[in-house]
Amino acid sequence: MSENAAIVLLSGGLDSVTCAAIAHAGGYAVHALTIDYNQRHRVELDAARRAAARYAARHIVLPLDLRAFGGSALTGDIAVPKGDGPVDSGVIPPTYVPARNTVFLSVALAWAEAIGARDIFIGVNALDYSGYPDCRPAFITAFEALAATATKAGAEGGRFKVHTPLIALDKAGIAREAARLGVDIAGTWTCYDPATGADGASLHCGRCDACRLRHKGFEEAGLPDPTAYAAP
Repeated sequence: MSENAAIVLLSGGLDSVTCAAIAHAGGYAVHALTIDYNQRHRVELDAARRAAARYAARHIVLPLDLRAFGGSALTGDIAVPKGDGPVDSGVIPPTYVPARNTVFLSVALAWAEAIGARDIFIGVNALDYSGYPDCRPAFITAFEALAATATKAGAEGGRFKVHTPLIALDKAGIAREAARLGVDIAGTWTCYDPATGADGASLHCGRCDACRLRHKGFEEAGLPDPTAYAAP
């Protein structure tokens, strides 16, 4: 395997697609990993496939049905919160999927070790986010330590690097970075609770936390938001 191979966790959202674009622009041979966890917003899988066709040397869509566990508005019969006020990042919302990034990074680590790669990219963000504990720098540091301890490669002296190029950016910064890199922003998917338009096409609902943070980012960046929302 080429030394510049990297695993990129690619959901199809703005953050993960921008992360893939960053890895690609940085000269990495992108191996995109999309987890089909039977999420409510499965339309994001199509967005991931489109992005992978542009940036990835290889793309795996791995079925891992987290609805068997539930415990989240994205994987169970729990309503996705909708609102109009500020998103409270001090409260972990019901859209948190139990241990999701731990699970996803573990799968990415397995693929990385299998192909001899030592770099993993994930589009976590610790500023404009919804209070998820697995988006914080401390989690990434802890996972890198785990990777060094739990793998054959680590036991033999190898070290895995989890790249988080968006972790210190707010949503406006991510929007600017996406625009700078020429990301197909309209082709990314963020909404947790998709709506259906008159023509049958999926629309961003416009009122879930993910939609509101997305739109806020474009507004604060002074950039047009090309997203089709069901509600303004």
